[in-house]
Amino acid sequence: MKAMILAAGRGSRLRPITDRVPKPLVEIAGVPLIGHHLTRLAAAGVHDIVINVAYRADQIRAALGDGARYGVAIEYSDEIPGALDTGGGIAQAAGLLGSADFLLINADVWTDFDITRLMVAPAGSAADLTLTMIDNPAHHPQGDFALDANGRLARRGTRLTYAGIARLSPSLVAGRAGQRFGLAEVIRQAIDAERAAGLYHAGRWLDVGRARTLAQARQIAG
Repeated sequence: MKAMILAAGRGSRLRPITDRVPKPLVEIAGVPLIGHHLTRLAAAGVHDIVINVAYRADQIRAALGDGARYGVAIEYSDEIPGALDTGGGIAQAAGLLGSADFLLINADVWTDFDITRLMVAPAGSAADLTLTMIDNPAHHPQGDFALDANGRLARRGTRLTYAGIARLSPSLVAGRAGQRFGLAEVIRQAIDAERAAGLYHAGRWLDVGRARTLAQARQIAG
């Protein structure tokens, strides 16, 4: 299985830090944020990684190289900064991701989620995507989508928040390379087609794209 890490964003909420370093390279416990993801993916047996880059892409390439130091093989998908949004960025990388389901991770989350939970589709599952869902954090109290007792996502119900970690079928973005659209659009379409599932994560999770939560993560990591 391959994984894609979304790393093309500007990171405006972390300015002035991100005026000089891209958000994926901001360090926690002396390791770049994206490095934590690469290490965890390698430990889970996921070694083929696609990273989309735009803002300060040269710094990300220089820091990570081909991924060998993390025990992975990295391919890069280049974007024009701000051009494609999250869904468009995935579609742009479709040629690198192949035809099988892949893992998707936002570079700016810090978590102890067990990625292997997403690596095996549930028996009989017809889902084209599976999202990791968490209790709503303080900065996002309204949540995103509901998760029913059978593990299906819904638009209505008691909402949880998407944790930025998922499993996707490439069919969801097929034929849309070069278009600008958000991942939320793809998720809503899958929900409406009754092909969207979710997993609940009760453990550690922080969106470190914010100064306050970055400081929390650094304090926890020591």
